[in-house]
Amino acid sequence: MRSHLLNDVTAESYRRSVTEGVERVANRLATTRRPFTGITPDALAPEIAEIDLDQPLGDSSAALDELERVYLRDAVYFHHPRYLGHLNCPVVIPAVVGEAVLSAVNSSIDTWDQSAGGTLIERKLIDWTAGRIGYGTAGDGIFTSGGTQSNLQALLLAREEAKCADPAKLRIFTSECSHFSVQKSAKLLGLSRDAVVSLPTGRDRRMRTLTLAAELDRCVADGLVPMAVVATAGTTDFGSIDPLPEIAELAERYGAWMHVDAAYGCGLLASPTRRHLLDGIEHADSVTVDYHKSFFQPVSSSAVLVRDGATLRHATYHADYLNPRRTVEERIPNQVDKSLQTTRRFDALKLWMTLRVMGADGIGSLFDEVCDLAAAGHELLTADPRYDVVVEPRLSTLVFRWLPAGVTSPAMIDRANLYARKALFASGEAVVAGTKVDGRQYLKFTLLNPETTADDIAAVLDLIAGHAEQYLGENLVHAS
Repeated sequence: MRSHLLNDVTAESYRRSVTEGVERVANRLATTRRPFTGITPDALAPEIAEIDLDQPLGDSSAALDELERVYLRDAVYFHHPRYLGHLNCPVVIPAVVGEAVLSAVNSSIDTWDQSAGGTLIERKLIDWTAGRIGYGTAGDGIFTSGGTQSNLQALLLAREEAKCADPAKLRIFTSECSHFSVQKSAKLLGLSRDAVVSLPTGRDRRMRTLTLAAELDRCVADGLVPMAVVATAGTTDFGSIDPLPEIAELAERYGAWMHVDAAYGCGLLASPTRRHLLDGIEHADSVTVDYHKSFFQPVSSSAVLVRDGATLRHATYHADYLNPRRTVEERIPNQVDKSLQTTRRFDALKLWMTLRVMGADGIGSLFDEVCDLAAAGHELLTADPRYDVVVEPRLSTLVFRWLPAGVTSPAMIDRANLYARKALFASGEAVVAGTKVDGRQYLKFTLLNPETTADDIAAVLDLIAGHAEQYLGENLVHAS
């Protein structure tokens, strides 16, 4: 079994095996004509269930043959221009090269003695991102597994900085369109059930600062403590960006930590044309960025940034076997001192390779393309009498609803839209997302592929309408 260990003796075997794996994936990418095959869980589950994991195949080629059948054949391919579903991006090649390197070397970026240059590369990228945000030299941060962990760590710092002896008094203010991880973080941090105050948004799906001011006033008047205000720069459903300068002023006035969840909108940091949409983010105490969304990086690649690096001490714990206190005095850079994780992948390498090959403008231009595409898609939707679109996009999402002529039952329209999404997914011709707006069923395009065109959007709209009309026709026949 030692022949399977990656080392100097097996280097050639490693090269052959990885090359074969890459060739399998490359072939799939080159020949895939639909984003999905439409396979159901019931159809695929028996194939996987019959595999006996206690009976190894003993050969990577045989294992790859099997993998074709149970995974590659039916994977959902985000690179396809008609994948318009969730916040999943096609990835850039330099990042995939970085992924291959980091997986093989397998550095752990918790301590210097496990990573060496990996630590310094991650720190350089944190400094670069902090500079793009507008932080000064005191800014710092850490790579994380994703936006949920980044938001959790930011709110942990906010809780500790609030210096409140009674956690039941702490309140977090955010918009009704913010990510669910805000509520999840509050629960994990031991805050009360009503700790998160969800504020209604305007028609533009942005936080209302007048409402925020009133709620902050009420919080103080009731003897409670405004722990944090969470603004969103790119809501998951609408891509809306809260008014950051005004929120920053209110957070400062009431002594609340300001966190900006820019997991989606962080691509604007590299945009040659749209960076101004994030004006005010430099006043935030912390910021979440997901490079694996709008920087076109493979999952996972995320970070939490802070304006004052000293606040990261709230995540510090010294273990004698790993990062003893003396290493601080010796100025040994141990990233575990800043992280909620211990063992941690060198995910920063993917972004490093991307910047060194493409540059920031290259990344930002790709994000600009999908934002421009969303604007074109909005024009198509507003001109199409079959659809109602919720809001003009600020980033690259479109939320809309098929509205049949002559049908007034909201419940029937809801079912038709839901059916259309499911039928489209089952066909494999395209993948779209769904959500609820004001209690009603809507559909959503999340546009993160610069290869997607306005013609693709128009074609998918026709497919949706066809499925919805089929559902409506069949049900009207049954009802008559």
